[in-house]
Amino acid sequence: MTRQFFVMFRLRFLVAFLPLLMFAMPAQAQVAVTFYSHDFGKNFPHAFFVLKGKLENGEAVDTSFGFTAVNVSPGILWGSVKGKVETPTTKYIASSNPHFTVTVPDSKYRELLAVVAKWRNMPQKSYSLNKRNCVHFAGEVIAVLGYRINSKTKFWKKPRSFMEEVMALNPVLKK
Repeated sequence: MTRQFFVMFRLRFLVAFLPLLMFAMPAQAQVAVTFYSHDFGKNFPHAFFVLKGKLENGEAVDTSFGFTAVNVSPGILWGSVKGKVETPTTKYIASSNPHFTVTVPDSKYRELLAVVAKWRNMPQKSYSLNKRNCVHFAGEVIAVLGYRINSKTKFWKKPRSFMEEVMALNPVLKK
């Protein structure tokens, strides 16, 4: 048999089996992050995000985070009050408005968790309706994930409008 025969045989083998090898390779794990808003009412937070997926080590991710005042009272209108990062309930999430979902690798997931930890560990009184509310929290996460936000937005107190503005600034974001 000639050298040309072996070269052709190898080429045909690769063409035939390479697609099968791609299916045998482990899928790269990723986490979907969905950003929500909730219309104003007695419930907080008004802007939050949900994380679902799997990390490269196989760990399942299914959680959510929002930032809110510890006690929702008229005090939030007059200045800073105690704030907290919390996990919205499944019922609350279901009654909220999903705006867009992005898929992130483990490295961005860890950066996102660092933002959550930063907000969770802020000295109290950490919640300010005008300077550090749920929209500011979600906006910082959006920026850490590499998307544009308008730091001079007029929507810091309007979660739905803020999310719509973020989508307009980043046309790749889709519901």
